[in-house]
Amino acid sequence: MGRRFALGGLIVVLLTVGGVVGIWISVLNGELAPWRPDSVQPGIDKVLADVPPEEAQSILVLGTDRRYGDKKSGLPIRSDTMMVVHLDPERGATAVMSLPRDLLVTIPGHGRGRINGAYAEGGAKLAVQTVNRLGFDVSHVIGVNFGGFRRAVNRLGCVYVDVDRRYFNDNDPPVASAENYATIDLRPGYQRLCGGNALDYVRFRHLDDDFVRAARQQDFLRQAKGQIAVTQAIRDRRVLLKIFGDYSESDLSDASAANIYGLLKLAYASSKRPVREVAFPATERRSDEALLVSPQQLRRAIRQFKRGAAAVRAAPSTGPKRTRRKQRKGRSSGAGPSSATGVMTDRVGGENHVLAIAARLGPALPVFFPRTRLARGGYVRESPRAYDIEHNGGGSHRAYRIVLSQGDSGQYYGVQGTTWRTPPILKGPSTRRRMRGRTYSVYTDAGRIRLVAWRTRRAVYWVSNTLSGRLSNAQMLAVARSLVRVGQ
Repeated sequence: MGRRFALGGLIVVLLTVGGVVGIWISVLNGELAPWRPDSVQPGIDKVLADVPPEEAQSILVLGTDRRYGDKKSGLPIRSDTMMVVHLDPERGATAVMSLPRDLLVTIPGHGRGRINGAYAEGGAKLAVQTVNRLGFDVSHVIGVNFGGFRRAVNRLGCVYVDVDRRYFNDNDPPVASAENYATIDLRPGYQRLCGGNALDYVRFRHLDDDFVRAARQQDFLRQAKGQIAVTQAIRDRRVLLKIFGDYSESDLSDASAANIYGLLKLAYASSKRPVREVAFPATERRSDEALLVSPQQLRRAIRQFKRGAAAVRAAPSTGPKRTRRKQRKGRSSGAGPSSATGVMTDRVGGENHVLAIAARLGPALPVFFPRTRLARGGYVRESPRAYDIEHNGGGSHRAYRIVLSQGDSGQYYGVQGTTWRTPPILKGPSTRRRMRGRTYSVYTDAGRIRLVAWRTRRAVYWVSNTLSGRLSNAQMLAVARSLVRVGQ
């Protein structure tokens, strides 16, 4: 169920292909007691949709910013992340939608305000009421705080993540008259992230908007899901259940074992379906940074959500129909970069950019760079990076990362090379494609290419799309097939 859960990442552990099996076995063995989370709020059942446990369900996942001592000191607890997950094994996919925290909505009894304020004003009960006013039918709610996320990631042995760019903030100088952002210091490239760093990465918001942040969270948990082993989840079920119980709140705390069992069976059945993000519809940003959405766009997106349909992001315009026909013909025949609109040839700039790391890595890891890049944006500072990927089983692999800006805020694509020829990110390609004498593995999500990879005898290389999938399929293929070795 949880291919893309944000700070509900602990739910990924418990309700994905591996995790749900562990809980299901636990239920059968009468081990449900340590899983019991705190009750979200008295009377929460009065605002939840009454749905039989084995029928389609919409679950609201709240990632909260509660820290130790917040309740004692009386500080408000805000919902740092809000996601709705729709489980329906009768549909072709399980749908996930992230709700922007700055979305301007009507909060029952409190007037207009940002949606994340509903939790601060009235807890999970008011959050559910506010979300349901948008057109959802939430039947269960689960709140997970930061401590649970960190501990679950660490218990699973950390997660390998394709970090798209440099993330840095040390609050120096401090932000005037505003709360400082969380500190972070992560460099780009495929790497192993453990609890604290993983949390910093998915929470990062400095200089990004809510949509980029949601895309980052969902990408992190998509990668995490692919690394959860069934055997490990079953082996660690008692510890994982206790973590969930200690760091979560849910209306399920008062549910009968039969109802919980029914919901877990639904989650298990849904986990066999692909998980699709239904992107929150395009919004207008006001001068005060609040987000607006038209009722028509919202209704259309919620219909897609309930059908389990994937919301394919529109590709950049490719001009008149004649141009688009030529572009399709070029893609199918493996034509050159000119077959993709919005790209340019920049062999000299690309080679100059990577010369230093090519000399440093030497023959152990031949450096390939793209002769083609987007006409907008370009190579970013602190790129390229040469480094080692630490392996869970000990040892390391040589690697490098090239980072390019797509031109829009928070959107970066890149080229990765490593001597680790079997990283988890390259499991299960969607298709393979032969272009210019190479066989490429292509990975898609809702019709949009997110990764294109190819292997040599020594290493593996891939091109990563931006977090929001801003590069069109033609542009991704153009960049991938333009990769050439330094000096050739």
